[in-house]
Amino acid sequence: MKLVAAAALVCGALLTTACHTAAKSADNPQSDATAAPAPASQAPAGVVQLDSESLRQIKVGQAQGEDAVDALTTTGRVQFAEDRIARILPPVSGQVQQLKVQVGDAVHGGEILFMLNSRDVAAAFADHTAAHRDLDLAQKTYAMTQDLFDHQAASKLSLQQAENDVAKDTARLRQSEQVLRVLGVDMPEDPDESSVAPRVPVRAPINGIVTQRSITEGQFVDAQSEPLLTLADLSTVWVLADVFERNLRDISLGQRAAVTTTAYPDERFVARVAQIGNVVDPETHTVTVRFLVNNPHLRLKPGMFATASIELAASPAKGLTVPATAVFMEDGKSYSYVQTSPREFKRRQVSAVPDGGHRMRVIAGLGAGDRIVTDGVLLLRQEEAQAQP
Repeated sequence: MKLVAAAALVCGALLTTACHTAAKSADNPQSDATAAPAPASQAPAGVVQLDSESLRQIKVGQAQGEDAVDALTTTGRVQFAEDRIARILPPVSGQVQQLKVQVGDAVHGGEILFMLNSRDVAAAFADHTAAHRDLDLAQKTYAMTQDLFDHQAASKLSLQQAENDVAKDTARLRQSEQVLRVLGVDMPEDPDESSVAPRVPVRAPINGIVTQRSITEGQFVDAQSEPLLTLADLSTVWVLADVFERNLRDISLGQRAAVTTTAYPDERFVARVAQIGNVVDPETHTVTVRFLVNNPHLRLKPGMFATASIELAASPAKGLTVPATAVFMEDGKSYSYVQTSPREFKRRQVSAVPDGGHRMRVIAGLGAGDRIVTDGVLLLRQEEAQAQP
């Protein structure tokens, strides 16, 4: 009987334990060992985690403290230098022939762009030929009258009349030659040459690029028409930028500057302040400043956005610099990737200006000793974009 009672007690205890376990499992299903694991959380926005293969494709370095010249930075737009533009107008009315250039072609000063076949040129040639013949006749008449006068066979009045005829015909010939020179026509070697083509060669007045063409082969044009061709010398361009009035005291004519663009972030173009505007915009309280920029390889294109950095002080000031490849732009803002752990990087907005030597001077956003990605920032930006839902 004692054995039976003990067995009953053991069974009751097991039953109570089983019921308690079942109730606990029902209240917290995730406590079951067979429950599915919770999904891994995604990396926060702006944070990139790289695997070993991707880490080998980037370079990491430190923001360095270096001597840097104080500078005033402003943004603007590249434009044609107005004093280096030539607008080609027709010297006379006529028909366009032998048109040789297209938009984008490079031309040299003195090069023939096209020919104009013109009745005005034909008339100028005729006047020149007639003037030359009249002068020849007047000179012969004067010589004969002088001989008669010397032999007392002609009056002094006749001799003076012959002198006046020579003078008038000489002036007329010079005038006809001047007309031909103004038209750009080469003077004929033989003044009696009647087969000279009545054409005007229209030449390029400057070295430059053809930026506009409004004529076609065989087109008739009038001397009062709009420019037929526009040439621009792009070896020097302008950058027009707005400077706040509070900074006007820091700049002056001839001051050195450096210009950079998003197209060529590693290249600095030498510039200087060429003009400071005389009017302050009442809404923005800025003044337009014109920079004259050397453009030897024609990389700066009119219409480009540009950043001009004006050197303000000759004495250097300590500042943080990073390689230009460590900074990238997106939506008009600059960013760098800062290493937060061996495999983790965080995108951080920075403010930086060109500092020469393919480096950028950081004004805000980074601290001394920050480890940043110096090569491969676009790879991280791609990884970040792919990781976002």
